[in-house]
Amino acid sequence: MPQFTGSILKADAFGRVERLQFGDQVVLRRVACGGAWPLSGWLARRLLARERKALARLQGIPGFPLLVDAPWADAHPGPTGSVPLAREVLVREFVDGEALHRATSLASNFFERLEELVDRMHAEGVCHNDLHKEQNILVDPRGFPCLIDFQLASVHSGPSRAFRVRVHEDRRHVQKHRRRYLRDGRGPVGSAPPAARLPRKPLSWVWRRTGKPIYHWFTRSVLGRWDGEERRPSTGPWPRWTGPLPPW
Repeated sequence: MPQFTGSILKADAFGRVERLQFGDQVVLRRVACGGAWPLSGWLARRLLARERKALARLQGIPGFPLLVDAPWADAHPGPTGSVPLAREVLVREFVDGEALHRATSLASNFFERLEELVDRMHAEGVCHNDLHKEQNILVDPRGFPCLIDFQLASVHSGPSRAFRVRVHEDRRHVQKHRRRYLRDGRGPVGSAPPAARLPRKPLSWVWRRTGKPIYHWFTRSVLGRWDGEERRPSTGPWPRWTGPLPPW
């Protein structure tokens, strides 16, 4: 009989993220059970639905986690000992890798491959909307980028104004990471950061000045959830650069 093991990777006011293993199969299970705050469960399930819809659109494309059909994981008690409700569960493949801000090495063309991955996501009508966080960009064991945490993602049916703005913001955040990692001689020999910056869209500026402070107050003061941006310190250490990655 295969052995079951489980551990909690993250827990907050919206639920928890678990790593489950049954024999050789390893999955990540998000449980949107909410917390003590009223309506937190409802909001957690809304975020879960956004992630499920986005990953379903990106299913099978390298660089994005696969949704997994694993009945053993859907209703297993897991590390808490309680069985989650079916509507609260999303099971996807467990992506092995290091978050960008913790990676000790990067391929010389890592950011070119990351930009291609983001463009591929946009071609499917999906915007991530949370790429300012380095922890949402993984470096897999081969050195390729992988995007995770699609709770704030949006799926679009056509080139609407909202879609164009969100595409622009995804690209702008990737460019910011690229500029930070390549400037001041931090990049591989012969590299240089982008010459021109992508400007911030007016809606993004309004969110930064009004919505974002309210969001931070709500998550930190009401939910007790510090949703800060983990990033590599400006003092380093910065990753060493290796040979280029092949095409996708």
